[in-house]
Amino acid sequence: MKKLNLSLLFGVIVSLSFSAEAQQSKKIPRVGYLTVASLSANAARVNAFRQGLRELGYIEGKNIVIEWRSADGKAERQEALAAELAALGIDVIVTSGTTMTRSAKAATSTIPIVMTQDNDPVSAGFVASLSRPGGNVTGLSNLAPEISGKRLELLKEVGPRLQRIAVLGDSNEPGNSKSINEMEAAAGVFGLQLQILNLLSQKDIETAFRNATQAHADAILVLPSAIHADYRGRIVNLALKSRLPSIYYNPQFVELGGLMSYSPSFTDLSRRAATYVDKILKGAKPGDLPVEQPTKFEMVINLKTAKQIGLTIPPNVLARADRVIK
Repeated sequence: MKKLNLSLLFGVIVSLSFSAEAQQSKKIPRVGYLTVASLSANAARVNAFRQGLRELGYIEGKNIVIEWRSADGKAERQEALAAELAALGIDVIVTSGTTMTRSAKAATSTIPIVMTQDNDPVSAGFVASLSRPGGNVTGLSNLAPEISGKRLELLKEVGPRLQRIAVLGDSNEPGNSKSINEMEAAAGVFGLQLQILNLLSQKDIETAFRNATQAHADAILVLPSAIHADYRGRIVNLALKSRLPSIYYNPQFVELGGLMSYSPSFTDLSRRAATYVDKILKGAKPGDLPVEQPTKFEMVINLKTAKQIGLTIPPNVLARADRVIK
């Protein structure tokens, strides 16, 4: 009887030991999230990414760990942050813009990288093609160059007498040169003149608006840039002070008082990025996952701002808006 009890006890101990080893061997995946803008400035996208993970069964702190890294608007910090994430040996790096993807790719050629909203990943050299990325980068493109002409068209619709458009961009942002080329072609169709103003840092913002005013600009168009995220309020306030109609690449500018925006749904892109993370964690190679393009676009108009600068938005434009701020 004692021998039987000892055998049972030994069996239980062995079983518990195997169970403990199995639990220890079950690795919790670690994902790095890299952004130049502060997490608070990118809160909507961050929350959308979390939501996408939850929809796929991932709960932060429970069955997935996310290493958040933000440069807080200081672009010079992103390379060090990317290197820090790579050194942690995490499973996937998620980037919230083109400059972050470049930094992540420079930091590692082996850790999979998921883009959430890169302007032109092919021209930037991140992927070989959208359908066959190759390498360790995949994710989503926001197709910014292809919609810049549409933004010009919308400006012309809300202000038929507009002639000169000041374009505020960042020459270091991949894809913006394509955007400018497209806008120049569209400007010829709409009878518009473009004034290209380079914003490389927050110090250039006031200078750009001063140059636009001196050149008698009729409106402002702001191109995508990671460095703009933490200075949206300043850009919006200067546009209001100048009483210039403005169109932006992100609805957050409009929520702060900008006139209008036309863009892909960035929150949708961030939510969809979670599907790439899921596939890679389950064994898919990033080079085999085609880069996706936006499926949702949105136009946001601020009627309060329109009234403030003495502009009447045509009913046919208002009718097409996805959201109107009153």
